[in-house]
Amino acid sequence: MNSGVSTVTARIEPGSDGWRLDRALAGAVPALSRERLKSLISAGQVLQGDTAVRDPAIKARAGDEFEIHVPAPRPAHNEAQDIPLVIAFEDEHLLVVDKPAGLVVHPAAGNLDGTLVNALLHHCAGQLSGIGGVARPGIVHRIDKDTSGLLVVAKTDRAHEGLAAQFAKHSIDRRYLAIVSGRPNPPAGAVDASLARSVHDRKKMAIVGEGRGKRAVTHYRLLERLADAALLECRLETGRTHQVRVHLSSLGHGLLGDPVYGRAKPAHRELLKRLGFERQALHAAGLGFIHPIHSHALSFESEIPSDMQELFNKLSV
Repeated sequence: MNSGVSTVTARIEPGSDGWRLDRALAGAVPALSRERLKSLISAGQVLQGDTAVRDPAIKARAGDEFEIHVPAPRPAHNEAQDIPLVIAFEDEHLLVVDKPAGLVVHPAAGNLDGTLVNALLHHCAGQLSGIGGVARPGIVHRIDKDTSGLLVVAKTDRAHEGLAAQFAKHSIDRRYLAIVSGRPNPPAGAVDASLARSVHDRKKMAIVGEGRGKRAVTHYRLLERLADAALLECRLETGRTHQVRVHLSSLGHGLLGDPVYGRAKPAHRELLKRLGFERQALHAAGLGFIHPIHSHALSFESEIPSDMQELFNKLSV
């Protein structure tokens, strides 16, 4: 095997039985996007035993194992930019970043620079894992542009694979602080509802029926009662796009400031306008995982940012 190629082993989970292969593998290997897997399959880089599988649409079977060969990344065209970062932890294998609201994680249409990836390319001088592809070096998971808080970044492919495996097993501890409309009753519970792209708006996620989409589970508990609002802690069992935002909205307790899924009451809209609060009130406050190389437990906390603290103070009763 070419030394510039990384090899990832993936086993199809029971919940993915019967899915298209590219979709099933994307669930088993979160570090690789479905589009990237589709191209790797078509290029003969996905093997079952000694046989290359070249059709991304074939049906996957639970328990099947595949070997995915990920070529060394092409030189990234993303520009290294000196964007200030708050680093909660860093060693030669990974770093934990405390991301401010407003910072996009990786370049995409409409945000080709000024992203966390651009900042990381400068900070790490190019020493980032390439498994995720040229567009998102080092990125193992992400949080929305207008969500603040903690995320882990891989510097090496080995660290990337180890972290991705923990995400796939749902063993990463991720806790969010959320300020929502109304007060949930009961004050603690869980939402277990699969998510998929909305058929009405591809930029939105929606809850779908059993057997469709990806299973998503959010555990919540009330921390503080506020003025017709509440501060919640949300623990993610899974980490799907917009998961907390959609799940809380489905309970009738959308995030304050959320322009997509929120339903702010008139008094809250007026307060948000007065404060200039123009994002969803969501903060990734806790992150815990096992170091993928050294095997010791790491845990990090991030204080609630000043804009959410001000909103909380104004809503306190």
